[in-house]
Amino acid sequence: MGVTLKELASTLGLSPTTVSRALNGYPEVNARTRQRVQDAARAANYHPNIRAKSLATGQSRAIGHVIPISTSHEIVNPIFADFIAGAGESYSRAGYDMVLSVVPDAEEEAAYRNLVARGSVDGIMVHGPRLQDSRIPLLRDLGVPFMVHGRSSGVSAPYSWLDINNRRSFRRATEFLLDLGHTRIALVNGLETMDFAMRRRLGYLDALQEAGITPDPALMHTAEMTEPFGHDAGRALLALADPPSAFLASSMIVAYGLRRALTDAGLRLGRDVSVIVHDDDLSYMPNGLDVPQFTATCSSVREAGRKAAEMLLALVRDPDQPPLTLLMETQLVLGDSTGRNRT
Repeated sequence: MGVTLKELASTLGLSPTTVSRALNGYPEVNARTRQRVQDAARAANYHPNIRAKSLATGQSRAIGHVIPISTSHEIVNPIFADFIAGAGESYSRAGYDMVLSVVPDAEEEAAYRNLVARGSVDGIMVHGPRLQDSRIPLLRDLGVPFMVHGRSSGVSAPYSWLDINNRRSFRRATEFLLDLGHTRIALVNGLETMDFAMRRRLGYLDALQEAGITPDPALMHTAEMTEPFGHDAGRALLALADPPSAFLASSMIVAYGLRRALTDAGLRLGRDVSVIVHDDDLSYMPNGLDVPQFTATCSSVREAGRKAAEMLLALVRDPDQPPLTLLMETQLVLGDSTGRNRT
């Protein structure tokens, strides 16, 4: 059984205030004393009373996540579960809880205001940023530490974010298909009011322009990333007079629908048609086992959740520091779904 703070302080011959400050990393406690206190705490199996600590510091020891329920949002996606799992690991290690508020779209702004007004959370994680996202200036005005998973084009004032390099990722994927001899390349993208999808389209267009290829609007489809969307977009694209020989799919879920459309048409992946997918490396939806089924631009959502949570906790500990940002690169992994253009 562990000891109390008062008992630990008595054993060390220090005041409870000094022991508390040493355990919480206050700079006025010298390094030697801090190390002595930390060593004694470990040896005595001391664990702080989180509720008492919250009352003493005025902090809730919780991080808020507000989730809109409308299906018009890309957040209605299994990617969210892996991000939350990664973030939860970081919160738990630091002694923080997670507060999830699921609200109708129209009440999203009120939910942020209520969380801050009630003191329910010490920081907020923002999901699914849109172009010119109004939540960012709102949270800045509310004065709460916050971190955005992604970025929002059109917001000029600095803010904290973690994102993958979507534009470079899809430029690289398009260039790979061009190198295989494909010139009719379709883009089956997410909702382009979402920042990540807009950046992916720009990367695709960058590569086509560099290759001297005029983009064909008929080859670009955009909608919420679902399996039926991938299937319907695939059917429509294959029905064109001059169909694509290669596809870029913005998620693994979309790619499953696209594969179904290709199978229905009697086409074989990697031989008759090529597909590159963005794979968010989901723990419960692997891209094959021994050999990847799709060539993919890969990123770990779980790792993004861990890192974003760590960055947000750093902002909570020091709200006056400049915004923190991290741009993660994707990895292009070769699978069975790509091959040279045979047309």
